[in-house]
Amino acid sequence: QVQLVESGGGLVQAGEPLRLSCAASGRTFSSSVMGWFRQTPGKEREFVAAISGSGGSTAQTNAVKGRFTISRDNAKNTVYLQMNSLKPEDTAVYYCAAGSRLSPRNTDYDYWGQGTQVTVSS
Repeated sequence: QVQLVESGGGLVQAGEPLRLSCAASGRTFSSSVMGWFRQTPGKEREFVAAISGSGGSTAQTNAVKGRFTISRDNAKNTVYLQMNSLKPEDTAVYYCAAGSRLSPRNTDYDYWGQGTQVTVSS
């Protein structure tokens, strides 16, 4: 069983940075693929970024390439999402997820956090 707790969300102005954190419990963290997804009301949850267990491989959606960076610290059982140059369209609830394959599909992730709200004002 893996428990995930996100933090770091908030209200920022367009162009400002924000860093999300996701703390994981459980002994399998270092072997788990970790992903970030986001969701706005009325829309499906969409993939943002993912990172392999070792941190050696990452994937991102085109909408955030060059602005967002995913990283992890296996010693702290934590995965991060550094978000720079934020835009109003990045406003969403951001979810952390744990899975076994580096994938953009939310069905490939077994465990989910409760989400953290990110709001970007123009």
